[in-house]
Amino acid sequence: MDYLKLANHPLLWIASTIAVSIVVVQSLIFAIKSCKVGKTMGITDKQIKSAVKSSAISAIGPSMTIFAGMVSLIVTMGGPIAWMRLSFIGSVIFESMSAGFGTDALGITLGSPEMTKLAFTNAVWTMILGSLGWIIFTLLFGHKLDKITNVISSGKKSFIPIISLGAMLGSFAYLNADRVLRFDNGTIACISGMAIMVILCILEKKKNIKWLREWGLTISMFSGMIIASVI
Repeated sequence: MDYLKLANHPLLWIASTIAVSIVVVQSLIFAIKSCKVGKTMGITDKQIKSAVKSSAISAIGPSMTIFAGMVSLIVTMGGPIAWMRLSFIGSVIFESMSAGFGTDALGITLGSPEMTKLAFTNAVWTMILGSLGWIIFTLLFGHKLDKITNVISSGKKSFIPIISLGAMLGSFAYLNADRVLRFDNGTIACISGMAIMVILCILEKKKNIKWLREWGLTISMFSGMIIASVI
C-alpha cells in the first residue's frame, strides 16, 4: 500500500512531534501552576505528591487500553498520525470512526488494499475537523463555566462536589451501559471489574491499606479484562 509511505513519511513524524511537544509543554505549565496555586490554598507538598502519585498510577489502566488501540490505528493510518491524534484526543473509537468516515466518503474501506493517498488524506482531515467542535466550544464557553456551575448549584458551594460526582457517575454509566447490555465478554469484564473494585474499597477502609487507594482502579480494570478473556 503506497499510502503507508506517505503515512510514515519523516516530515509527518516531525510535524507530529512538534504537535505532541506543545501538549507536553502545556501539561507541564498546568502542573507547575497547579502546585503553586495549591500551596496558596494551604495544600501541603505531601498532599500534592500523593495526588500526583495516585493520578499517575490510576492512569496506567486507561493508558494501556489506549496503547493497545493505537497499535490497530498505526496499521491503518501510520505511526505519526496515530501517535499525534491519540496524544490529543485519547479516544481510539472516535479516531477510528472518523478515519473510517473519511475513507467511506470516497467509497474506500479503511485499511483495505484499495486505500490511496487521497483516501488517507481525507481520513486525516476528517479526524482533525471532527474534533474542532470541542476546541471551539471550550474557547467560547469555558470561561463561563463558573457562572453556569453557580446557577446549577443555586449559589451553594456545598452542592458543587455533589454535582461533580453526579457528572462523573453519569459519564462512567454512559461509557459502560452499552458494554453491560450486550451480555457478552464486555458484560463480564464490567461486572467483574466493579465487583473487584468494591472488594478493594472495603479492604482499603477496613484494613487501612493505603496503596489500594492508588492501585485499586488499575487492578480492577486489568482483573476484569483477564476474567473476561479467560471465561
